[in-house]
Amino acid sequence: MSFSLAAGPLAAPAMAQARQAGPESVADLAEGLLDAVVNISTSQNVKNEDKAPMPQVPEGSPFQDFFDEFFKGDGGEGSNQGQTVNSLGSGFVIDPAGYIATNNHVIEGADDIEVNFANGSKLKAKLVGTDPKTDLALLKVEPKAPLKAVPFGDSRVMRIGDWVMAIGNPFGLGGSVTVGIISARGRNINAGPYDNFIQTDAAINRGNSGGPLFNMKGEVIGINTAIISPSGGSIGIGFSVPTELAQNIFSQLREFGETRRGWLGVRIQPVTDDIAESLGMSEAKGALVAGIIKGGPVDNGVIQTGDVVIRFDGKDVHEMRDLPRVVAESPVGKAVDVVLLRNGKEMTVKVTLGRLEDGEKQVDAEDDAATPDEGTTEEDTTTDGEELAEPKKAELVLGMGIGDLDEAARKTFNIVESVKGVVITEVAPDTAAAERGIVPGDVIVEIGQEAVATAEEVKARVAKLKSEDRRNALLMIADRTGALRYITVRID
Repeated sequence: MSFSLAAGPLAAPAMAQARQAGPESVADLAEGLLDAVVNISTSQNVKNEDKAPMPQVPEGSPFQDFFDEFFKGDGGEGSNQGQTVNSLGSGFVIDPAGYIATNNHVIEGADDIEVNFANGSKLKAKLVGTDPKTDLALLKVEPKAPLKAVPFGDSRVMRIGDWVMAIGNPFGLGGSVTVGIISARGRNINAGPYDNFIQTDAAINRGNSGGPLFNMKGEVIGINTAIISPSGGSIGIGFSVPTELAQNIFSQLREFGETRRGWLGVRIQPVTDDIAESLGMSEAKGALVAGIIKGGPVDNGVIQTGDVVIRFDGKDVHEMRDLPRVVAESPVGKAVDVVLLRNGKEMTVKVTLGRLEDGEKQVDAEDDAATPDEGTTEEDTTTDGEELAEPKKAELVLGMGIGDLDEAARKTFNIVESVKGVVITEVAPDTAAAERGIVPGDVIVEIGQEAVATAEEVKARVAKLKSEDRRNALLMIADRTGALRYITVRID
């Protein structure tokens, strides 16, 4: 059995033409950049938890040197002295004064950081600041003379198919150059909340982390951060943090030693096709506001739950994950225009951003306050020991048993006082409600963006939706701690 190319005789000329379209050589370009790319080596002292004492060996024993080398002990407890773990990565000079960019995971937990330059010199580095959310870090060395630095380019103008060059320290080899193209943009690999990676087929391996990805002008347009590889070697799928995100992070780390991101103060979720239909939207886009953080920048009613943010400060929000990124990239205290959909109508509101790092502390405190006391039980008893009646069960609505949220229901399901609505007492198996993850103890807060307070109101709202031939009911659901989410339940 033999195989042939599907394109026949045209395949070879086409391949030759494709090769000719690439850069003939990147030697001149690489030569001018190699000195700015560095090898970063770190060491970390890891405590050995093995408490076994060192065996007692007679002085002068032929085995003494073996045990001394193996246990490295002082006073017979050498195993407690720990061991040193070394690792290697890459980085690049962004300022001749000695500022060096790299990945956070390259230096995370390091006790000592050393930067090795292309000319063989070495300098101890000080950590200026890190940003785990984007896996970036900034180092500082004290050179005797200005260092060779590389400029940042604009990653936003890069297109799929553009040629790029990576320089780094794969497997500790140092100063390795690889060339490829941009394979994709805007990749989300679930590495962090602001994923927007450039994907490239330029060979990136272990040790390349923190190294630069250059355009053909010699400008840094990405920081090589991650690879997909079952074997640990390059298979042509590498990811770089784009400079449109990284450059601002490095500026903040240099100025403040930390990040200072914008914060809107909302909880959001994706707009699915079903939710878009329920909201009367022509297409599924934007970020659905599922909650407002108490005390946050928009806790004044300017943005409301149920709003869909479709544009922020002049930037389109195509999907939910776009919003956290564009907000975080905006300066703290900046007044911005937010375009949103409310009750089927487009409107523009102006908000002033808070600081994300302060907001995270606020959210943590709010979540702690909303969490039921671990010492309480879910027994239906009053303080004097009298049993409370179980919540009244009603006929199933959309596959759910519902009841008024009275004191008995709060005790039964341990629902916090701040939650208002209609309690779900049971969920029938193999129903749309069960498929959506609704469980007994959840509370229906709204149906079709209208608040409900009694079981009868829920029935009436569902009946109205049926009469309008709606296929889905849009529900705002609160769990027992008060966390909100929007879901759609199919109307049978």
